[in-house]
Amino acid sequence: MTFPEVPEGFRSGFACFVGRPNAGKSTLTNALVGEKIAITSSRPQTTRHAIRGILHRPDAQLIIVDTPGLHKPRTLLGARLNDIVRDTWAEVDVIGFCVPADVPVGRGDEFIMRELRRVAGRTPVIGIVTKTDLARPEQIAERLTQLADNKIIEFAEVVPCSAVDGFQTDVLADLLVSRLPEGPPLYPHGELTDEPEETLVAELIREAALEGVRDELPHSIAVTIDEMIPRPGRTDGMLDVHATIHVERDSQKGIVIGKGGARLRQVGSDARRQIEKLLGTKIYLDLHVTVSKDWQRDPKQLRKLGF
Repeated sequence: MTFPEVPEGFRSGFACFVGRPNAGKSTLTNALVGEKIAITSSRPQTTRHAIRGILHRPDAQLIIVDTPGLHKPRTLLGARLNDIVRDTWAEVDVIGFCVPADVPVGRGDEFIMRELRRVAGRTPVIGIVTKTDLARPEQIAERLTQLADNKIIEFAEVVPCSAVDGFQTDVLADLLVSRLPEGPPLYPHGELTDEPEETLVAELIREAALEGVRDELPHSIAVTIDEMIPRPGRTDGMLDVHATIHVERDSQKGIVIGKGGARLRQVGSDARRQIEKLLGTKIYLDLHVTVSKDWQRDPKQLRKLGF
């Protein structure tokens, strides 16, 4: 592994974004990296893995760890997602705590701030007001004041930004980089994530499956890749991708498949476009839906599904 020469004072290290579900963490990760490496959805608890995205700059390499939203768990899966978040906090150089500009700071945010207080003595925490594109100026000002004047934790900085229109994302990147230790790059130049392609493909299928489904269903959907192989006889790099969408009940299977299979065809079409963009090649996507009864609460099935 070779790296280009780096200037004196070059910084490299890890940051993570934390916050309650749907606070804009994944969208912000993608905006800073410059490519889609974390799936996004309006549904809470979309993120289930600690996805690492890599921002390359002339003066630094910032590895951003996008984490699941910290929440009060109702299942074994929820408890394991919370464990991922806390494990990540212990390993990074700086933490960004995200609250959306268009929603008041609430008890869920205060719970996370109390959790963060345990690590704030050794790891700087930056308060980030996200989604400023959705809020009025007075809402943004109120959110900044709520963070700056809170009695729970002292933030190293408080900054508003928008991943959608790019407002102050460069300022946020500077604040994160300034708190990294000096050192050489940790990943080769141009690499945007260290996630296996199969993981990213499975996540893109799950993202497509999340759109347009009922409120109770998102938590019950998981995706596994059964096979990703070159299409025999093709010289253009086309891949055959065989994947399984797991749900917990027969009724959920019907929702995902839809009337006459229409919903599943739409999921396949939406996912295929994103996967082809990710891999840079044409794919044939074969999707199956199976019932893995109560998998969120079953340790054996959780292990099988990668949790």
